[in-house]
Amino acid sequence: MKKIVLFFLLTFFVTALYAESPIKLGLKAGYNSSKISIDSDQFKEGGSVNNYLAGAFLRLNMNKIYLQPEAYFNSKGGVLKDISGNPVSAAKNDFDLKTIDVPVLVGVKLLEKGSFNLRANVGPLMSFIIDKDIKGDDFTTSGLEDNFFGWQYGVGLDFLMFSLDARLESSSGDIYSGPNLDDSKSKMFVVSLGIDLL
Repeated sequence: MKKIVLFFLLTFFVTALYAESPIKLGLKAGYNSSKISIDSDQFKEGGSVNNYLAGAFLRLNMNKIYLQPEAYFNSKGGVLKDISGNPVSAAKNDFDLKTIDVPVLVGVKLLEKGSFNLRANVGPLMSFIIDKDIKGDDFTTSGLEDNFFGWQYGVGLDFLMFSLDARLESSSGDIYSGPNLDDSKSKMFVVSLGIDLL
């Protein structure tokens, strides 16, 4: 019983210490569901793929506003189907991308209640592809960009030293260059959990 009381007292004092600091540094990990969209008469979206991410974040608190740069390893991709032949047996092309993502988010605290915060944020993202693979006959890895620019926006919830975030992400430019292809975008839904270290 004493250990439980001591744990809760320690958690309370650590949380109070964190609340006074304008700088937070932490680790995060999460789940994502990504897809590749494309404007083409020959191909259509074949569904999303589920993957993971892991990295770190830094939050600079300025009253109600905060700046949050992040860097994390991400695994994303998607499926495109070739519908030029038989739509029932359309050939699949599976995209598997390993990236280092660097978003820089500007956020606002919508609700502050002691150790509880509700936030909203938006910002640009740079995605650097460090490994790429395509299973299928219609696309080659040489057509994929080595990096691309995008945007993230979403909401977050802070409780004690934990941060839960849900975001949408979309690339701004084409991620694949090839004939008869237009508007190839990477789109993603992300849910992540972070823990403050500082």
